[in-house]
Amino acid sequence: MTAILIADDDKEIVDLVQLYLQNEGYEIYQAYDGERVLELVNEREFSLVILDIMMPKLDGLEVCRRMRSDGILTPILMLSAKAEDNDKIMGLLTGADDYMIKPFNPLELSVRVKAILRRIKQMQQGAKPESQHLVIGPIEINRDQHIVTVSGSELHLTTSEFDILYLLASEPGRVFSSEYIFEKIWQEQAFGASKTVMVHISNLRDKMRVAMGGENVIKTIWGVGYKIEI
Repeated sequence: MTAILIADDDKEIVDLVQLYLQNEGYEIYQAYDGERVLELVNEREFSLVILDIMMPKLDGLEVCRRMRSDGILTPILMLSAKAEDNDKIMGLLTGADDYMIKPFNPLELSVRVKAILRRIKQMQQGAKPESQHLVIGPIEINRDQHIVTVSGSELHLTTSEFDILYLLASEPGRVFSSEYIFEKIWQEQAFGASKTVMVHISNLRDKMRVAMGGENVIKTIWGVGYKIEI
């Protein structure tokens, strides 16, 4: 059964989200503070963590940072009562895969959860067996095992970063628009999605630049989109 961790200090919200997701057949775990989230994600594997930003002991941003620094790549859907772009960008910069503003419609959240889990399943299964392993110069991408190596050293990416890299690497030199990337990866209409893609691209580019010894292989074509080029 698919296990999802819901973390929010508001018990009513946790109970409401749990009700909707349990009706979809998911196994639900609860946490009401950041320290408990870290305990749980280190005890067992989750398919998704729904993480509120404003929590006691450790806030959601710090939890997300620690998970990513510890190599825990579980997808994170971040919740926040803050609607400003800077808060959304900060959540994505720390390693979250998606972001929702409170108050939210539980049905919309359920749709977002399904979309994230569907991406993971498709990534694991793959559309074509021959496309599971991509090699571009020193970069090797194994989609089946969700592993990226650069010159033999493993590169730790979040689910969204991995999906974007795989998409760009599937057609080196092709320029992909922000709208296309968002609709392909998140499987939603790309209304105002350019900032979300921009932040994930920025994170991915920084990691790739370090792994490549300073070489910038992910190019921005201003006004058009992004491409990978060795």
